[in-house]
Amino acid sequence: MKPICVKCRRFYRPKKNGYRFTEGMPGYADAPEKWRPYKIWIGDLHECPGCGHQLISGVGLNPVAEHYMDGFERARVEGGFDQLQVNDC
Repeated sequence: MKPICVKCRRFYRPKKNGYRFTEGMPGYADAPEKWRPYKIWIGDLHECPGCGHQLISGVGLNPVAEHYMDGFERARVEGGFDQLQVNDC
């Protein structure tokens, strides 16, 4: 079943399959603006046709790559994973 917008009572519609994004990790506990790229992921971007709210779902169990792997930064930038960084843990 597709995700549902509770506010609009409508199904979200697929906007972009294979949406690439980065998961961040905190650089310092007391400085949230210093989050650094940690893992890169691929999921599906959905949008509510009523209110325009967007969400990502359908993310795989494992990341595409992690920060300690060779070529991580290059893959992140050249692969388009830097369009969104999620800073939450």
